[in-house]
Amino acid sequence: MNKPKHRGPAEGPSQRQLRVAEEIRHTLAAVFAREEFRDPDLHELRVTVTEVRASPDLKHVTAFVSALGKDLSKEQMAALRRVSPFLRREVAKAVRLKYAPDLHFQPDTALEYAMHINEVMHRPEVARDLAPKKDGEE
Repeated sequence: MNKPKHRGPAEGPSQRQLRVAEEIRHTLAAVFAREEFRDPDLHELRVTVTEVRASPDLKHVTAFVSALGKDLSKEQMAALRRVSPFLRREVAKAVRLKYAPDLHFQPDTALEYAMHINEVMHRPEVARDLAPKKDGEE
């Protein structure tokens, strides 16, 4: 029985996508650590690259970024888009691919979401429902 060549979207990213995305995340983190930007909106900004996702053809990558646990402003996100050609060149130098991928930036909202879930879990009505039941209670 032949295996299909292409993976379906429900199967998730391939090992190659994951490996390339991680290499790009490391490269971007190193560039952000060097703070080589001339853009005033990025001056002294500590950008954290929390995750990178690569498209199946590896021509597009989305980097999820935050500023040390807080959201980036609209101006800072716009500045990242302005410096993306520079970042793309840096990625192309460091990661050997046939094509240099287009970089897309998205704010990382995972910390904000986790804090919201934590807040919900500590509400009295939720805590009551989660408390262990005593003998004879339903």
